[in-house]
Parts: sequence; C-alpha cells; structure tokens
Amino acid sequence: MRFATLTCGLLLTTAVSAADKLISQDEYVTSWQTVAVAQMQAYKIPASITLAQGILESGNGNSDLARKANNHFGIKCHDWQGEKVYMDDDAKNECFRKYTSADESYRDHSLFLTGRTRYAKLFTLELTDYKAWAKGLKEAGYATNPKYPDQLIEIIERLKLNRFDGGVVDATNGSDMLAEEIEKEKAPATASATVAAYQTHAVKMHKNKLRYVVARKGDTYYKIAQEFQMGMWQLYKYNDFGPKKDLLEEGDIVYLQPKRRRSKIKDDVYVAEKNVTITQISQSQGIKVESLLEMNNLSSADEVVRKGQKILLR
Repeated sequence: MRFATLTCGLLLTTAVSAADKLISQDEYVTSWQTVAVAQMQAYKIPASITLAQGILESGNGNSDLARKANNHFGIKCHDWQGEKVYMDDDAKNECFRKYTSADESYRDHSLFLTGRTRYAKLFTLELTDYKAWAKGLKEAGYATNPKYPDQLIEIIERLKLNRFDGGVVDATNGSDMLAEEIEKEKAPATASATVAAYQTHAVKMHKNKLRYVVARKGDTYYKIAQEFQMGMWQLYKYNDFGPKKDLLEEGDIVYLQPKRRRSKIKDDVYVAEKNVTITQISQSQGIKVESLLEMNNLSSADEVVRKGQKILLR
C-alpha cells in the first residue's frame, strides 16, 4: 500500500524467473479468502476490500515486495520497529515493512486501519457497502490515485468478492453458509468462529507415529494454525518449509507435532525414486533434518540425493 502515494500495481516489477509460476487472481482469492474473513470478523473491515487491496497492491502476490518481504499491502515503515526492506517507489530506496509471513501483513493491514483516526469514518459504514469503503479509503488519504476506488470496485465485482462480506450468497456454490456463519457472530469475533467454518482437514497418522494433515490447494500455515488452534511458530518449527513458504502446495505434509530423530522401523532405509533434497526426505519421512545429516554423514539440508541412492533413516 502506498500511504498518500499509491498508484495501481505497486512494485509490479517482479523477481519471478521464467520458470516460476505466477499466481492468478483466482488463485490469490482461494489462498487468502479465509484470512480476509477472519480479519473481517476481528476488525470489521470488509473481506472484499481486504482481498481487492491485496490483489491490487501485490499484483496477486507476485510483486517484489510481496515475494521478498511478505508485504501484500505496500505498507511503508512509518513507526515500524520490525525488519525492513528498501525499494524504489515514488522515490529511490524507500523503506517498507518486512514480515515473517504474509499472514502478518494481513493483520498489520487491519491494525493500521483501525489504529489511525483518519480511517475512523470507515468504521461507521456497513460491512456490505464495499463501494463506500473503496471511496472512503481514497478520501482518508490511503491513496492518491484518483482511480483507486474504481479499481477496487472493479476487482470486487468481477471476482464477486462481496460474497465474503456476509449477507451475500456465495456465487461459486449457491450456498449462503459463510454469510450465516458471519451473521452468528454479531458480537466481536473469536478464532473459534473461523475454525468452525473452515475445519476441513483430516488428521492422519504417519508411519513414524506423527500426526499430520495434507495441504489442500490454497492452504497456508495460518489456515491450518487457526483450524487446530496452534501457533504459526509451532508449524514452522515442526516443518522444514520455513516461514518464507506461506502458500503451501497441494499434497504437502504438514506435521502437527515435532518430527522424530529416527524412524520407528528397525533398519529403515529410504531409496530415492527421483532426485530429492535432504529437506524433502525429512518432510516425507518425518525425521529431523539434523538427524538425517548426522546418520548419513552429510553436511547440507539442500544436498541432492540422486535417484536410487539410499539414505539411512535409523
């Protein structure tokens, strides 16, 4: 987000190589709709507005700022005490906030709007009046681009994002279940409300006696942490994707408890069916990276294990 200096598509010069897949708007919505609804319940900001701003500011999550700093709203440093990155924007080498995860960016966006008096008028508006919110953001100085409200409204209406704001039937499946869930929470929302609406992952037991779930398309650590009432730090610690991997891939194993130091199976050995890294083996076999390195006299988690090569698991 550019406070008082926003133009369409902040920092859309991406660091994406030709081999990287760009995120589409539909994929972005699938990935972040749950987070946007949770923020709406907690801070009374329309989910449609949050999603539209995220799409516009981050180029669907593909911008340099989104990829390098997990900053989906272009929030500049101001009084920020956390990590920072510097990029050319309206001026050279401007300071932007850097987050551990994009989920933190979403929460900080909510805190920014609710914590500044110039946006107070917005919170007198109905949650379902996305047009008034779009215009109000511009009037409050969120953006200097005169077309900013129109840009947000166009995104919301084209993608039907207002279906997430409550009181509007979900056009994707003809169900108003989400609206009903939100309607039940007229009082300040709690995490349990979001959990109830999105508790969909089946807990499985790994052969190494570990509880885990399998990520679905659009899953993030935030969604899974909310569902199982865990801290995101726990999921980062139990899994070796690291905080830079916000958007999980369909089929990823996500452990809900710490991985083991060795296999529970006597003389267990992993035989690579394709070229993989030690980190990937650790995640698939439920064994800590450092233990695999020690047992196999290896030095790097990024070391490639060639097809047919054996790795000791115990």
